[in-house]
Amino acid sequence: MTQRRPLALLAVLAVVLGVAVQQGTFTPEPDAPGPLPPTEDSGLAIDVLTDQLDAPWAVAFLPDGRFLVTQRGGTLRLVDADGGLSAPLSGLPPVAAIGQGGLLDVALAPDFATTGALYFTFAEPGDGGLAGTALGTARLVDQRLEDARVVWRQEPKLPGGQHFGSRVVVARDGTLFVTTGERDHRAFAQSLAHTQGKVVRLAADGSPAAGNPFVADPLARPEIWSLGHRNIQGAALHPLTGELWLTEHGPQGGDEVNLSRAGRNYGWPVVCSGREYGGGPINEGLDWVPGVERSLHFWAPSIAPSGLTFVTADTFPRWKGSLLAGGLAGRVLVRLTLAGDWVVDEERLLTTLNQRIRDVREGPDGFLYVLTDGAHGQLLRLRPVQPPRR
Repeated sequence: MTQRRPLALLAVLAVVLGVAVQQGTFTPEPDAPGPLPPTEDSGLAIDVLTDQLDAPWAVAFLPDGRFLVTQRGGTLRLVDADGGLSAPLSGLPPVAAIGQGGLLDVALAPDFATTGALYFTFAEPGDGGLAGTALGTARLVDQRLEDARVVWRQEPKLPGGQHFGSRVVVARDGTLFVTTGERDHRAFAQSLAHTQGKVVRLAADGSPAAGNPFVADPLARPEIWSLGHRNIQGAALHPLTGELWLTEHGPQGGDEVNLSRAGRNYGWPVVCSGREYGGGPINEGLDWVPGVERSLHFWAPSIAPSGLTFVTADTFPRWKGSLLAGGLAGRVLVRLTLAGDWVVDEERLLTTLNQRIRDVREGPDGFLYVLTDGAHGQLLRLRPVQPPRR
């Protein structure tokens, strides 16, 4: 399990680029919206709010009870409480919907109720087919976005469609954590001169946040918070500590749960529990070296984790304090039982649903909401099966 070690930054390793696997789109047969039969998974009932989403990526909850859903192809939709679906909202900047890239995460600003401000992450196109992860902000006005602008972007933009990340999480102090992938350029994950394969911490205007760990290093990007990540597609704040927990895609058997702390190095590609897609160890097959944080949990075989949330409400009393992670390749929702910073147990849910789980969030009503990936993507509400009346 996790061992706390002093950080000793590793030299950037020249690593031969590996072969990334495109996350293919699974197209389920369309189901009529409505309740599904209870699953065998811990007495869950599932309500299908809509099954008409096109490769949905993230969901956020509006104060009026509607849902804001990103679609990877570059569109943002509103979903009513009864499942009604809006036309795509206008006002987004151009999005590079290539490979794993597209319109990704969305999060409401703390003052959304009065300003309508929100944040979104996306693959931003560049010249000659290049692209990079970017953070945008806008205001939601009726059914359109106004004043959309990019406040932070990866530089340089790179070719290819792999490993964009990306989640955006608003911290308790109002700063923003943005997670990125290394864009299949492995050595960049260890380079403080690049923001690929990092967690960056930003002020609300997109500038580097005060107190970041590398601001005094003239050779480092001042927005970097932690490094050595491969492709982070799950991020959530711990409800008690406020610390940032992550799930990230590894190669075969290398998916990880990590706790992102200031200045820490999480090892990719120096150490990895997974193996190359063509066979053989990553680097020299090392699972730890001094100066690198051990993962809190890993999956072998891979589940391709995407989406992450803590259970804080009393709606699911047995699950309170658990961490829920979606699985794409695993077609599963995973519940992790925690004891402090330790992962002590794992339970697999929604196995009979057999859907690629792209996002999972706890709603303000205490229920859990899940997005399934695909051309007929679903927004699902999970609730406990009510005990029979006596």
